[in-house]
Amino acid sequence: MEAATLLRRARDRGQLTLRELAGRAGTSHATLSAYESGRKVPTVATLDRILRAAGVEVLDELAPAPGGADRSARGRELIEALDLAAMFPARHEPELGFPRFGAA
Repeated sequence: MEAATLLRRARDRGQLTLRELAGRAGTSHATLSAYESGRKVPTVATLDRILRAAGVEVLDELAPAPGGADRSARGRELIEALDLAAMFPARHEPELGFPRFGAA
């Protein structure tokens, strides 16, 4: 995930304005706006400082990236999802089989 997306989500989650978060993080709202729009990319330390100021903690856990080492696993997952979707009816009956609410 890009830094811009992380920053925007963290600010939204904290229900903070640009100026509020910038003040907490010790930066200007113009710089924070540039980070959120992707015009500038913060250093890892700066990103961590701003996220913490928004009340978000960065965890140092690693997770496999989608389409990582085993791309065939993603393909199998897609095939399974399509097979499941095929089990549902694609067309509906022209008439409802149950009475409408409020109808006698």
